Amino acid sequence: MTKAAELAKMGEVLTNSQIGGRRNVFYNGGMQIFQRSTSTTGIGGSTGYFTADRIRFKPNSTAGRLTSTQDSSAPSGFSNSLKLDCTTADTSIGAGEYFFISQKIEGQDLQQFAKGTSDAKPFTVSFYVKGNASATYTCELYDEDNTRQISKTFSVTTGWTRVELLFPADTTGAFDDDNASSMTFAIWLHAGTNYTSGTLNSSSWAGATTANRVSSSNTSFFDSTDRTFFLTGLQLETAALPTPFEHRSFGEELALCQRYCIDLNPASGGQSTAPYIMSGMVYQSTLVIANVSLPHEMRVAPTLILTGDAGNFSVVEVTSTRACTGFGINGMTNSGGGINWTCGGGGMTGGNAALVFVETNLRCIMDSEL
Repeated sequence: MTKAAELAKMGEVLTNSQIGGRRNVFYNGGMQIFQRSTSTTGIGGSTGYFTADRIRFKPNSTAGRLTSTQDSSAPSGFSNSLKLDCTTADTSIGAGEYFFISQKIEGQDLQQFAKGTSDAKPFTVSFYVKGNASATYTCELYDEDNTRQISKTFSVTTGWTRVELLFPADTTGAFDDDNASSMTFAIWLHAGTNYTSGTLNSSSWAGATTANRVSSSNTSFFDSTDRTFFLTGLQLETAALPTPFEHRSFGEELALCQRYCIDLNPASGGQSTAPYIMSGMVYQSTLVIANVSLPHEMRVAPTLILTGDAGNFSVVEVTSTRACTGFGINGMTNSGGGINWTCGGGGMTGGNAALVFVETNLRCIMDSEL
């Protein structure tokens, strides 16, 4: 593209208020928020959110395993990155194997792309990457509402590189205007021939064909325990050219992430050092109901996840401390509700105040992820 054309495109971006307003559709692109854990080992056996907020790990049938951490290595202007470190290699790749990291996006957050209309806008993705060695991976946008997708490859070197990928507009298939997942952004790090044996669908959106989703030149992240992958500066915007990363304050980013995950007990320790994570009332001799008022409205009524088991939490009633034996949601909505904590042995008096605290370095997570 000539310099004149670049300037013309930048003028178009300015006209559409892309620089002046909120631009980045992704949450936690600067890899600042790690509510669940700043380091998790053995990832690769199950799907889930384990470290960086809004980053979903999706494996299938691979024997490969990795450690995910928040890392201080980052390009200029950033302080954090997501680091993946292969700990168990998988060099015998079955046809149906895969592993990718992703961010799923609500349909109501994608309406500005006008997908499925004559005014459809392009999808511009940018991010910074590096690794221990040169590699090629595949970036995919997958329309879950209409089963359409498009993919492009990108390269990784041993130094920080900004990847800029322009995905064209799609006049077919509108995104639903709701709080369900309408599009998945994915970085494919490992894939078998079921996904790589076709022709990569890279020029325009099309109905999803499994064999066309990943490049045949895709590097396997699990080819060696030396393999690493670093990611930060993740941005998705409606622009004809990628713009500089939109830095939001830590508080803003945390609030955005808390739509999907709230850590009710970010501190840790024993009774003498840990804060009480919630207060409640004894309902009957073995049951305490604790009230939870969430700091932000979540996407949907959350589920309760303990990074441990009930026995690592205790109830204090007057001067007595009892170990919890079970827990469960009680009338929880997306803005708050109750949590039941049961204690074995009985002996508590209905109507008494009670406090629930954590005994060890564990977390009490409210989860409403896509």
